[in-house]
Amino acid sequence: MVISSPSAVEECLAKNDIVFANRPPFTLSKYVGYDNSTLSTSFYGDHWRNLRRIGMLEVELKPLLMELTFNMIIRMIAGKRYYSEETTGKEKEEAKQFKETIEETFEYAGASYLGDFLPILQWIDYGGFLKRAERLGKRTDSLWQSFIDEHRKKEIKNTMISHLLSLQESEPEYYTDEVIKGLILDIVFGGTESTAVTIEWAMSNLLNHPEALEKAKKELDTKIDDKESLMDETVVSNLPYLQSIITETLRLHPPGPLLIPHLSSQECNVGGYSVEPNTMLLVNAWAVHRNPKLWDDAAKFKPERFESGTNQGIEANKLLPFGLGRRSCPGIGLANRVVGFGLGSLIQCFEWRRLSDQEIDMSEGIGLTMPKAQPLVAMCKARDIMTKALSSSP
Repeated sequence: MVISSPSAVEECLAKNDIVFANRPPFTLSKYVGYDNSTLSTSFYGDHWRNLRRIGMLEVELKPLLMELTFNMIIRMIAGKRYYSEETTGKEKEEAKQFKETIEETFEYAGASYLGDFLPILQWIDYGGFLKRAERLGKRTDSLWQSFIDEHRKKEIKNTMISHLLSLQESEPEYYTDEVIKGLILDIVFGGTESTAVTIEWAMSNLLNHPEALEKAKKELDTKIDDKESLMDETVVSNLPYLQSIITETLRLHPPGPLLIPHLSSQECNVGGYSVEPNTMLLVNAWAVHRNPKLWDDAAKFKPERFESGTNQGIEANKLLPFGLGRRSCPGIGLANRVVGFGLGSLIQCFEWRRLSDQEIDMSEGIGLTMPKAQPLVAMCKARDIMTKALSSSP
């Protein structure tokens, strides 16, 4: 069942929230998602509640976000990851493996496996999907396990893994390595590709609307007290126009245009129709976000529509890039801070312009996170604040 109207979204994910709180048991989740036991794939119940509670815990984000933002900038400018003068050969190889694993997993997750809809095809491994999924599951498991083993060996502090390992010491029967690896998987795949894609879409929109880019730049220059300091994550909440840009970007280009599928646990009624148990529900957020009956100039990039004082406020069933109800994304706060920090840093540190007078191609590509069909290429020049920061660094 596919829904694409706010009223149907309200009925499914608000009125019948608990009915559709389950997730379909996809084949890929069995092999890569620890037998459908991660936060994003598990059935609704006590296990999911525990994972949700853990996923909402915070660690000191400033050093982690600084590294992430730096890598985002380098990725957009030079297409590199783990970029640092201190990067060792082992770390470069790990970065390569990490990148390949993420890309392959997103490639598989973005494809529909017929065996999920016609189970008989799983008996014959139609297309060899099961063997490839099992092989990918072993690769990702080995990568996450290496992170855990490294934490145990070096006693690394102040990370989510170190926090989970401390919980494992007190409750080893529940906080197994599989549970920890499942949470790592959710955070990595929920916060890497989607974050980079959202920032790329936002920058593309800003380059096509230079007046919005200039307004965001002035807001950053005005709201940051120390005019020679680079922004940090604490400033993001004090930048309303930047937040409006991000919200409008998520409206036009939701990183999960069909959201994560839901599964009904019992019979219910939606729009006058009877919905049977074990019905897979797909929410077409992309269609809701671009419905001209709900939004003025629905296809246009207008961050001002979300500024305070406007007459078009945010309603939960109209704007749902992170879903709605109890199975909505638990990392919405972190995602907004990371995207805001990354995008804000790009605007503060560089002057940006298009390669020519021709507008940036805004065609949508194929993939789980709806990337751009044509990767963004733009001209940039370091602003004085960036030049001073680099010259003053040791």
